[in-house]
Amino acid sequence: MLNFSLKRLKESHEGTWLVLDFLMLGLLVLNLALILFDSLYATELFQSSLNDVSPTLLNWYKPIHANFILIDLVFVSIFLIEFCFRWVVAVRRKEYLRWYFYPFIHWYDLVGCIPIGGARILRFLRIFSILYRLQKYQIIDLKDTAPYRFFAFYYNVLIEELSDRIVVKVLSDAQRDLQRGSPLFDEIQQKVLAVRRPVVCRWVANLLVHSGKSIEDLQTGNMLREHVKAGVSRAVRSNAQIAGLKMVPIVGGTIEKTLERAVSDIVIQSVINLLLDVTPEKIDHLISHGITASSLEEQTLDQEMLDVINECLELLKGHVSHQQWKTRL
Repeated sequence: MLNFSLKRLKESHEGTWLVLDFLMLGLLVLNLALILFDSLYATELFQSSLNDVSPTLLNWYKPIHANFILIDLVFVSIFLIEFCFRWVVAVRRKEYLRWYFYPFIHWYDLVGCIPIGGARILRFLRIFSILYRLQKYQIIDLKDTAPYRFFAFYYNVLIEELSDRIVVKVLSDAQRDLQRGSPLFDEIQQKVLAVRRPVVCRWVANLLVHSGKSIEDLQTGNMLREHVKAGVSRAVRSNAQIAGLKMVPIVGGTIEKTLERAVSDIVIQSVINLLLDVTPEKIDHLISHGITASSLEEQTLDQEMLDVINECLELLKGHVSHQQWKTRL
């Protein structure tokens, strides 16, 4: 159902233009009807049928058909005057960045004024331009009408089918490039990771320093301290030399426990000092020189990364290829 809002019409202050639109719409419908009738009149079958129905109408229309180009020029002159008037108003309102943009944007109005059979059809587009203006100011609401829903649905189907195929084609080309040995990883390392390396180093250093401070705190680091102590205790007990201290009479067990606590404290404090001493420069140096891997391991890792990217692209292609419009239908 087509909803007409009189309130929106008053708020938009487009009453004069609306009257002009309806006037031009009436002239346009009349002109298109005359063009259609004159085109049919040019055929012998239509003339013979019209002669059977009304010979008077057939004879009356003969001079009009002979001079139809002059009648059509009357409509063309009215359309051109209206076009120029809207152009001048658009320039005064500064609706476009340049004054000469208007005829390019409304080319169908200008081309439709050409009094040639093929160009006359473009006058039909004026109906859509008028409806668009009314919809733009929310004077009418076409979204609740059956024709709008029909055309909108199949327009979305067309756009979805085209966009899906384009995306799948792009992803397939990307997969082929990766399989042929695309320098993607080198470009990611040089253009993405390298420029963000200082930020990553600062983030890692701050994270490690924060971890060291957390361990140093007696409350937040209690769990890690207990974990280290338990590990040191197992290591001390399994050591043959330290286990031999138990053989010392009277003080052997005490020495063992004291040594165990001392080693635990030393290990914990060493870890804290190591973390607190981390700087972005040391992280950068570690990334540059400290982390190395064999060529075989690097090739295996690169192949795994390629497989991961390829599988992700396949899943993305499958998701894109799913026709959502069938679900809506």
